[in-house]
Amino acid sequence: MRVANFLRRQPVWLRWLLAVAAVAVVERLAMLAFYPAVAYDDTPSYRRLAEAILNGWVGYDGTRTPGYPFLLAWVGPDQRVYLLQLLMGLAVTLVFFWVGWQLSGKPGFGAAAALAHTLNLGQLFFEANLLTETLTTFWLALAALAVFEAARRKGAARFAWALAGGLLGGLAGLTRPLFFFVPVWIAIFLLFTAWREGWRTRLAGFAAPLLPGVLIAGLWIGYIYNTYHIFSVTVMNGYHLVQHTGYFFEYVPDEDAALRDTYLRYRDERIAEYGTQGNTIWGAIPELQQVTGLSFYDLSRKLASVSVNLIREHPLLYARTVVKGWWMFWRAPFYWQPEAIVMPGLRALFSGLVTAQRGGLVLVNLVFVIASLLVLSWKRARGAARMNAYLWFIGGLIWLSSVAQTLPDHGDNPRFLIPLQSWVVFCVLWLAWSAIQSLKRQSKR
Repeated sequence: MRVANFLRRQPVWLRWLLAVAAVAVVERLAMLAFYPAVAYDDTPSYRRLAEAILNGWVGYDGTRTPGYPFLLAWVGPDQRVYLLQLLMGLAVTLVFFWVGWQLSGKPGFGAAAALAHTLNLGQLFFEANLLTETLTTFWLALAALAVFEAARRKGAARFAWALAGGLLGGLAGLTRPLFFFVPVWIAIFLLFTAWREGWRTRLAGFAAPLLPGVLIAGLWIGYIYNTYHIFSVTVMNGYHLVQHTGYFFEYVPDEDAALRDTYLRYRDERIAEYGTQGNTIWGAIPELQQVTGLSFYDLSRKLASVSVNLIREHPLLYARTVVKGWWMFWRAPFYWQPEAIVMPGLRALFSGLVTAQRGGLVLVNLVFVIASLLVLSWKRARGAARMNAYLWFIGGLIWLSSVAQTLPDHGDNPRFLIPLQSWVVFCVLWLAWSAIQSLKRQSKR
């Protein structure tokens, strides 16, 4: 009774916030009780790089950017990482509440946006996974919050938020290289939002996020170049490009016959077993090094050169795999291990929920793609969607990511959307809310 009386005396927004926070905290406590931290195939490589960082960078091989290894090195044991990632998920939930509330003026919409994130089992289970996605989601959410605040403020506050946005976007790139473009997109967006203001304001809005983003990316690329003589964010360019060109690797000229024929043999075996050539390269690397006499890094350079030539000579074949990778981006995967849940009834419940939620998210993604095209091409659709500058920023971020992720790699493309999945849901929720508001206005006429 006292709690109920206390809540009734609070402002509406605080009641919504407390309700969201209660749901988010309770479900994460339940996660700790019933679901363990989960390692995947990628986890040992992150742990190995974390050990290299703790050892003064001795043995750091440049295969991955250091964002997540830094976290593992700093936090330590798996259970602590798990707990920290759950706290990150809670923080992201609060970001969605704040942005949704402030953008719409309705705390109820903010609560819907926050719950859409925190009740998404695809996001929640990733908080238990010892992989980069939760940390990337965290950085991107904070960057999006910084952009939201920068766009509606003036003077020094605008500059500070813009600077923070660039820094956070750079950290997202350092965690997941796909997102190194984010500070550039923030800079372009803030430049246009200040277009009617003085040139100093426009310049400050453009430069503030760009400087930390370029600095972070530049320092890391410089490290890779000076250490491994590869101008890239990792030493894996060649191996990633073969995920595309492996589909038409038979066109490699005879001067590289040993490389070509060895890869094709592994490709045929992969297709026979799994029905696809995807990820053939990871099993083929040792023998490819043996037949070419190249080191791991030289082989990557060689495969990059061969792949670029193949793309130039067969652009339509490359375009086909690019389009396929773009389409795969929207598949809304769930990374979890049902067998980790000991109670059979609870495991069956979550299996059903995962299936239902994945179907719902695929539908939401499809609505987002179609609605985006309508908004771009039809003025009336823009009016109905109540488009504002911030939604253009978020929509652009999602679309740019969908294209950027498929150009250099063709493998686990659906995983690249996970840090932005809740922003896709946010946009679709906004469309639904706008439609409801429009119907309410019409009914009053």
